[in-house]
Amino acid sequence: MNAVDVVRRMHEHRMWVNQRLLAAAENLSPEQLEQVCAIGQGTIWKSLVHMWAAEYVWLAALQGEASKLAPGDVAGKLPGNQEAAGGISSLADLQSRWTELDTDWRSCLAGLNDAALDDVVQKVRSNGQRFAFRRNDVLLHVCTHAHYTAAQTVNMLRQVGASELPDLMVITLARSEPPLA
Repeated sequence: MNAVDVVRRMHEHRMWVNQRLLAAAENLSPEQLEQVCAIGQGTIWKSLVHMWAAEYVWLAALQGEASKLAPGDVAGKLPGNQEAAGGISSLADLQSRWTELDTDWRSCLAGLNDAALDDVVQKVRSNGQRFAFRRNDVLLHVCTHAHYTAAQTVNMLRQVGASELPDLMVITLARSEPPLA
């Protein structure tokens, strides 16, 4: 397995984890989704939207859109409780947007090669501060950020009394795949 294959596998795992977190969130009440927890983004809803938004802006940077921001205010509320987070109005809307985003990520990753890992990627923060990174660092950051935030979200699921906690380990993904010869 070469470096590009490892990066692709990490992102495959990231996308699988996101779907498992969304499935776990579907079993929660709106109150549980918005229950304040002293960890991460503060609620399960905000954490899920934060993860989507991070993946959205970093993919844009990888595609040459250094200044792109996630649509809307990422720190909003669910419908009926003020403005929706990131312009996202429901879990179904978030699921739809994430499915679309995953398709775009898969296209980006399909075209990746070893030489491209050292390419420079520009990112401009909302305050105008400009940064340059190696593509491989951005690709690894997206995964480690997602894994970190996913762990926080599982902890929040535990705190709000979720009946089942998703197993997000990469080996669990591997076990779910066809057996190796």
